[in-house]
Amino acid sequence: MRVRASPGRGQGCGLKRSNLAVDGNSGVTVTLGILLALACAVAANLGNLLKHRGCAAAPPVDLRRPVRSAVALWTHRSFAVGMLVGGLAWLLHVAAISMAPLSLLQVVLAGGVVLIAVMADRLFGLPVGQRQRWGLVLTAAGLILLAVSMPSVDGESHSFSLMPMAVFEAGLFGTGVLLLLGQRAGLRDEHHGLALAVSAGVLFGVCNVAVKALSGLVHHGGVGGLLTPWLLVAVCASVVAFYASARSFQLGGAVEVIAVTGTAANIACIAGGIIVFEDPLAADTVGLVLQASAFLLVIVASALMPAPRSAAPAPA
Repeated sequence: MRVRASPGRGQGCGLKRSNLAVDGNSGVTVTLGILLALACAVAANLGNLLKHRGCAAAPPVDLRRPVRSAVALWTHRSFAVGMLVGGLAWLLHVAAISMAPLSLLQVVLAGGVVLIAVMADRLFGLPVGQRQRWGLVLTAAGLILLAVSMPSVDGESHSFSLMPMAVFEAGLFGTGVLLLLGQRAGLRDEHHGLALAVSAGVLFGVCNVAVKALSGLVHHGGVGGLLTPWLLVAVCASVVAFYASARSFQLGGAVEVIAVTGTAANIACIAGGIIVFEDPLAADTVGLVLQASAFLLVIVASALMPAPRSAAPAPA
């Protein structure tokens, strides 16, 4: 069933994709969405760096004691300010995804990855190795290459079908939760921080896809559009992602964790744009090769992001 909504009928069963011709107002709306996404990228990086500083000074996050862990985090000024800045970034993101295609905006946001090294070094005095700088550059290059190879999308691309949406969100949410159990699944301790970063990014992606759907339902059906399961999905995913992200900040370096979290969220949202909202793939062989190359660049960049670790001392 395709989700359908029309301006004069309320929510009904959902939204239907519009085939209206692109006019000047549509182009201005998409451009404004891109500018908001750029502002979101800067605010998100700043907020994440502040949260990393606060998390490093807080007691270890314990998912079995969520309230105590949350209170301990919020008592640190850097974390609280980082959350507020991150909240501003989220509002900018919500505004952006209501104006332009999700896959396009996520690639614009990915371009902000290269700012992480500059902000971490200049504003927070955090060391950024050459290997990590290359990882950031390759990540941004790969995701921007996706933007170049993506066909243009007419309109705001709000429509979705219920079954692909449900399967996509359930599968991604389950993947994020499984990554939280990395140590129990035999993952090495030194990799647990990055596994949590990937988990947080995937769950942020779940939330973003749900918010994209909600923005369309509200736009066409009013406040009643919020009375859908996707609001619960967005809330649950964001709550679990909050704790996964905070713990990943405590176990990993700022640059690598922020980059891996953002990359996972971007890939999840690009996939959501294609699978759920039917953003088109390249129609020719060259475009498909470019897209495959872009994903390969992102994979290589993710492998470069973790800082080299010194060898453990030999046992006596």
